[in-house]
Amino acid sequence: MQDLENLINQAWEDRSMLQQKNVQEAILHVIGLLDKGQLRVAEPLPEGEWKVNDWVKKAVIMYFPIQEMKTIEVGPFEFHDKIPLKKDYASQGVRVVPHAIARYGSYLESGVIMMPSYVNIGAWVGSGTMVDTWATVGSCAQIGRNVHLSGGVGIGGVLEPPQAAPTIIEDDCFIGSRCIIVEGVRVEKEAVLGANVVLTKSTHIIDVTKPIPETYKG
Repeated sequence: MQDLENLINQAWEDRSMLQQKNVQEAILHVIGLLDKGQLRVAEPLPEGEWKVNDWVKKAVIMYFPIQEMKTIEVGPFEFHDKIPLKKDYASQGVRVVPHAIARYGSYLESGVIMMPSYVNIGAWVGSGTMVDTWATVGSCAQIGRNVHLSGGVGIGGVLEPPQAAPTIIEDDCFIGSRCIIVEGVRVEKEAVLGANVVLTKSTHIIDVTKPIPETYKG
């Protein structure tokens, strides 16, 4: 894996390397690992923090210029894009209601339910989570297990800069209808957000559970 990481980092610094077959194969391999859940853009650490694998995000960014536009036909529907759609949901144990779309390079654990919704490349969605109607999970966002993303929720994608943390929703959270969570905000375990809450890195969050209220951002 270290050799793969080194090659991706070299190509990031010298984009002319994207013309090389071995570099293209390396990028495709990383996206394939993301799609299978064998690699993540960010991963939780035992002490409760998160580690960002910036080289993986670099591979996602460099995936776009090496891909050609193709027509994708799904029954009577047609798309024209560089990234294919995920497939084989039944074998993965994922329920996908018509008009839900997940892009190749995202990962859905067994037990995920997608109502008509959208999950972008690099995202990771844990088992038991429902992505409800018209909810969107942006590029590289990390959604924990047993989460409910209610109707119309927008989880922002964070691709650049590569070292920036993605938007993270940890296990057992309830995110109310039409909430917007962006800019790499982390919502910690078992949090409940009411409808229409907007969280950005500059949002002031006041903790009133302590003797003296404390204010946080993001």
